[in-house]
Amino acid sequence: MKQADRRSNSTQLLTGAELGLVCTQVGAYYAAKLASHGANPRGVDWSCTATQWLRFVQLLRLCPANAPFSLIDLGCGYGALATFLIKHRGVANVDYLGVDLSSEMVRRGRRRHPGNSNVRFVVGRNVSELSDYVVASGIMNVMLGFPLLTWERFVSTMLFDMHRMSKFGFAVNFLKKSGRRSQPGLLYRTTPGKWARFCEQKLGRSIEILDDYGLEEFTLLARTSNAVSDTTT
Repeated sequence: MKQADRRSNSTQLLTGAELGLVCTQVGAYYAAKLASHGANPRGVDWSCTATQWLRFVQLLRLCPANAPFSLIDLGCGYGALATFLIKHRGVANVDYLGVDLSSEMVRRGRRRHPGNSNVRFVVGRNVSELSDYVVASGIMNVMLGFPLLTWERFVSTMLFDMHRMSKFGFAVNFLKKSGRRSQPGLLYRTTPGKWARFCEQKLGRSIEILDDYGLEEFTLLARTSNAVSDTTT
């Protein structure tokens, strides 16, 4: 096991029944959103397609613009990122694997992308296979009433999963801390420094923070030393 992996596999990660409970409730939350709103941005707790796709642009700044790559989309929902990639990158240029806790989300993703061997969906928290890059949009942001310590241990676990599954880098977005008051325990807001330090010190990744795209959030890009840096989309 690499040194960064040994440092990451510590008591700050969520494990066992506690991790199972968080995953079950997160999966149920998004399944309920899908049932209420259908396979559209509100069905994965985003406000509209424009802002959803703006987030995709930031996450994909991790990936090369002019070369094929493989991608794991963690918390893929109904496959909106796969649709975005097909439209903007072409069917043959990305080997896409969507992973989601909700079996209904995965079923919708498969229904939206039939007959495309480069687009796959599986149910789960993670997968054993490796990919060039891993991205996650929104899965860190809804705390569902869990204590802050529990949620931050869950975030650590998910970041460790992304680190393990990615050859060259991973990307994730977080809500920014702000002066706006919200009901405690519903939304998780944080600062870039906290998770940048975690990814640098515990996972050995090189960090870039994107926070100038007009939304109350930031995107963290975590690269390995041999990753291709290409921010053109």
